[in-house]
Amino acid sequence: MNIHDKLAELGLTLPDPPKAVAAYVPAAQVNGMVIVSGQLPMQDGQLTVTGPVPSKASLEASERAARTCVLNALAVVDPLLDGDWSRLVRVVRIGVFVASDPTFTDQHLVANGASELLVKLLGEQGRHARAAVGVQSLPLGASVEIEFTFQVK
Repeated sequence: MNIHDKLAELGLTLPDPPKAVAAYVPAAQVNGMVIVSGQLPMQDGQLTVTGPVPSKASLEASERAARTCVLNALAVVDPLLDGDWSRLVRVVRIGVFVASDPTFTDQHLVANGASELLVKLLGEQGRHARAAVGVQSLPLGASVEIEFTFQVK
């Protein structure tokens, strides 16, 4: 599988891997698993969407932010695989955190932005278990943060 070709078909590219913004590593690899730290919707060092959904960030903008989180996670994993995505066994799980207004209950729709992109890019290997959780706030005021677990060989 050449993920870069699939990205190009969709008009997308992987960004430079985002740097950690605190005292952690972007990913840890152990026993055939790569756990990617929570990814924010950063592009060129700037958050693309901030504030709670839906009062400050629309559902649509938050779905796009979730897709940006996916691209950032893949950018973190790419060098760990030396660009060889044939080593990917599957996406095991994603955890989606959505900064939400108290009555907002569509976190799963925000998460769909990430889930659907993973399947478009990776096919069956992109199907995963998932949690979508509403939270009061996220780091740096982000609207969405997503953590990922990949199985690799």
